[in-house]
Amino acid sequence: MSDIQYKPVGHEAQIIGRYLEWLIVVAVLLVIIGSFHLHVMLTVGDWDFWLDWKDREFWITVTPILIITYCGALHYILWAHFRLPFGATFAILCLLIGEWIVRIGGFHAWSHYPLNLVTPATFFAGAIVLDTILLLTRSVILTGVVGGAMFAFLFFPTNWSWLAAYHVPVESNGIVMTIADLIGFEYIRTGTPEYIRIIERGTLRTFGQHSTAVSSAFAAFICIFMYWIWWYIGKLFSNIKYVKGRI
Repeated sequence: MSDIQYKPVGHEAQIIGRYLEWLIVVAVLLVIIGSFHLHVMLTVGDWDFWLDWKDREFWITVTPILIITYCGALHYILWAHFRLPFGATFAILCLLIGEWIVRIGGFHAWSHYPLNLVTPATFFAGAIVLDTILLLTRSVILTGVVGGAMFAFLFFPTNWSWLAAYHVPVESNGIVMTIADLIGFEYIRTGTPEYIRIIERGTLRTFGQHSTAVSSAFAAFICIFMYWIWWYIGKLFSNIKYVKGRI
């Protein structure tokens, strides 16, 4: 009797197919990480990059509006095609992976900036609420209205727990500034001449110094429409279009 074991036809093809599937998953993950990080760097930019630019006015307004974009697109892709309600959390996880890779490898290890100067913001609280509302209501309308608004409203309270320590006033050379400003002055960045301006100078001070609440409310209103727009962008790029041909 021969000890040769005969494998069924197509066994090697199945193994190769599984490897290819994992390669596709890894490739898609890298594309989401890279494109989302590039999107944030080109649109949000310094508002969410440097510690001393995380102010109570523009940072709160700009950042949630431009972060919810990928959350809406991945919501449609994962919910409509796979019934998976964690698109927003997955998008934020991919974003933070890309940001920490760049900031630890590029700005801390390469440029010797301290990590607290380039620490990225977190969006997990708003993303979890956004996913939960989609799971419970299964409605894009309610998810955009309630979840989109909560995504913006939860942004500042979520980050304040670690950011508050850097807003403590200190005196340096006779000038009163925050610890974040002092760190920014000690680690000068080239190509940012607008750093010397007062970031929080704006017309929102006419609302009785409550610029944070007003900025969050405006960001919540815009996030509602931004979520719907990117929901349909995700629908546009994830559905297969067939062209009717002539026989």
